[in-house]
Amino acid sequence: MDTPDISTASSSKGAAAIARSGALRAHVAVDGDAGFDVVPLGPGIAADIVGLDLSAPLADATARALRDAWLHYMVLRFSDQQLSKEALLAFSRRFGQLDRAPINSKGSSWIDGYPDLAVMSNVKIDGAPVGSLGFGEAVWHTDMSYQEVTPSAALLYGLEVTDTGGETGFMSMYEAYDSLPADLKAAVEGGQIKHDASYNSAGQLRKGFTPVTDVRVSPGALHPIVIRHPETGRRALFLGRRPNGYVVGLPLEESEALLDRLWAHAYAQPNTWFQKWRVGDLVMWDNRCTMHKRTAFDESLRRYLLRTTVVDRRPSA
Repeated sequence: MDTPDISTASSSKGAAAIARSGALRAHVAVDGDAGFDVVPLGPGIAADIVGLDLSAPLADATARALRDAWLHYMVLRFSDQQLSKEALLAFSRRFGQLDRAPINSKGSSWIDGYPDLAVMSNVKIDGAPVGSLGFGEAVWHTDMSYQEVTPSAALLYGLEVTDTGGETGFMSMYEAYDSLPADLKAAVEGGQIKHDASYNSAGQLRKGFTPVTDVRVSPGALHPIVIRHPETGRRALFLGRRPNGYVVGLPLEESEALLDRLWAHAYAQPNTWFQKWRVGDLVMWDNRCTMHKRTAFDESLRRYLLRTTVVDRRPSA
């Protein structure tokens, strides 16, 4: 079967045209450039981008078409890439200003001279971890929701990966909101969640924080439970992560009950997709309308990935 061609002199029409066509693979033709192929992966979420070498500079029209595909599919995968640290940073910056990576346990960057690169790894050298999150499960979460200003995008590049375990799952929070029962949708309208800053998504206490004994007074940012995406205009649930969450203004028991219902609803979403990593995979996701998780893996295996995040704005309703 021939690959259908989706011309995109105006890149805003490319991804939507592919979705309407129902094609299993479509070519996005970009003015003045070779374009790329789009292969949808999951049910309403994620797509492979084929035919681009991200180690080379991108034409502006290609970058705009990629942004459109990213906004539509929420998660993009670029396989078989060979990226230096500089190339990864340069590609990431096509989507906005980069955020400084969280510091390590010694209070410094994970990689000297690269403050915008975070390392996700279980590898240790002389007993000291070279990255964060270890080998255990990382629960469903939104990156850095405990901050006042949260990222728009995160990009993760696989240098050493495991054959089994360590998969990264993604969930559409558009669908999670759209499919809420009417009573639950009414219950969250105008509400806020406090996003605890004390622990990371692997459940590890962050340096300088104390264990949480009362979620109502734990440190962390307040964000609307339902946000409006600043580029697509669509509404999405913004839950952050379940541990130590708190619905502002409710008695603790009512907050726990509401959060339990919201998270049970999210866990049941059919619009999920799991990335099984290969060396050279680069995956980028829209942090404003997805959640993601990582499955556990054998601690004797090595896993080493680099992550960048793009600064956005404070989430708003």
